[in-house]
Amino acid sequence: MVPLWLLDVDGVVNATRPGWGAAPRQATMYADGAGWKVRWAPKLVDRIRTLVVAGRVDVRWCSTWCPWADQFERLWRLPALGRAFNVPINGAEASVAKLAAARQVLAEGRRLIWTDDMEVPLSGPLHEELAAGGRALLIRPEGRRGLQPAHMDLIEQFLRDQ
Repeated sequence: MVPLWLLDVDGVVNATRPGWGAAPRQATMYADGAGWKVRWAPKLVDRIRTLVVAGRVDVRWCSTWCPWADQFERLWRLPALGRAFNVPINGAEASVAKLAAARQVLAEGRRLIWTDDMEVPLSGPLHEELAAGGRALLIRPEGRRGLQPAHMDLIEQFLRDQ
């Protein structure tokens, strides 16, 4: 069974200064009747798409954008991906739901990749619980930059090490 990647949007793919050696692209996405500008590095999205299409990883949106993630799938030419939750949530409720999603992946016996700029634990008991036995790759990118090439290299190495 391929690993499951819980993918946040804001601060992970949508980043103010994503870099990647080229100008970011931008678009307006809509949630709850409001428009939100998003910026991303096309090379990052290309690498994510390549892994998904090749069947090397299952990606599940794990973001407050879950109810509206179909917009990202169309924009970034991704197949329909799973959702960690389907209702609009924010704040503490989103934090609880994201952690529950990570624990559920591991409870299913799957290896986990979790990328989130705020919720991924960097150390302590929760980090140790999730990362025990090398079963999870936890990446917490700097929110203004989002995932960088080195992060994607780590993800691809984790997938090779299955």
